[in-house]
Amino acid sequence: MTPRFRFSLPRSLRGPGDPERLALAARTAVAAAVAWWLAPYVPLADAEYSYYAPLGVLVSMYPTLARSAKSGAQTIAGLGLGIALGFAGVGLVLLLEVPGALIVALVVGVGVVLGGIRALGVGADWVAMAGLFVLLLGGASPEEFSMSYLVTTAFGVLVGLVANLVLFPPLYLRKAGSRLTALRDAVAGHLHDMADAVASGDVSPDDLDRAARELSETSREVSEAVRDADESMRANPRALRHREDAELNRRRLRALERTVFSTRDLGDVLARGQEEHDERPTEGPPDLLAEAIHRVADLVAQPPVEADAQDELEAAVAALDRYTAAVDESTAPAPSHVAPDLTAAVCLRRIVDAARPFV
Repeated sequence: MTPRFRFSLPRSLRGPGDPERLALAARTAVAAAVAWWLAPYVPLADAEYSYYAPLGVLVSMYPTLARSAKSGAQTIAGLGLGIALGFAGVGLVLLLEVPGALIVALVVGVGVVLGGIRALGVGADWVAMAGLFVLLLGGASPEEFSMSYLVTTAFGVLVGLVANLVLFPPLYLRKAGSRLTALRDAVAGHLHDMADAVASGDVSPDDLDRAARELSETSREVSEAVRDADESMRANPRALRHREDAELNRRRLRALERTVFSTRDLGDVLARGQEEHDERPTEGPPDLLAEAIHRVADLVAQPPVEADAQDELEAAVAALDRYTAAVDESTAPAPSHVAPDLTAAVCLRRIVDAARPFV
């Protein structure tokens, strides 16, 4: 069986040329410049440490506003914990005259341990770093450095959040929809390949297994894209007009996940049947099974709420009924001999049922 379809994400969706990546870069650049320009006027912070403001922008700029807010809060929490650790190290140096090298090792070691706190998230990486900065760069007035470090970085985080909110806040619904369509086409193509293999008697278990792994991987990627789209709607003023689109994406994802699961099951049935019988994967009529798989694949390939989907649904149901009727009329010596045929029919029926809500 030589698959006709190989799923791969468009390069523009995965590389630096992704329009959404370019938009994120533009927002980050503008926010960093504004943070640097305004940092000298931030209260409680020394203008000497203005460079921490663009750093705050960088650590808080993520593709979605919700993730930016979460990462910004985690970073500030990590910085605060690290600064407290650095102050403790300075106190050990001044009060107990502990050797500097030992204090550096202690601060870094404890910082790495504290970084294991899961609630800190991305801020975990900043605990040891902030402690080390306070210890090594604080000089004679670590409190002044620490205040400027924390306040200026927090200001940069705030600027980044405002930029993400004001400068065309990203909404990834269209991207998720295109990924769902690609997954739909991949499943339909794989079903057509299986139908061709059944009709020709050339079912390859290795090809079926490889295609099933690709479908599973693609399904995981699409699930992530839909979750990103949902996350991009949180606190996003643009989301108010697109709630129906988000709900449609979630419904499509659930249906396609069921379809992928049943398609993999169907492939397993065909592969086991081929290995056991060597001639054909099932005892039932291969031409009727192939026709049923083709018609189900046509139904899967239909866009949501397409006008022609009703015809495709009726054709799929009719072809599946013809196949199951032929299995019922078979003269197999024992029920176990038709078990693969019945399992294949159940898999196809589940795929049809997953598509019904969109007809």
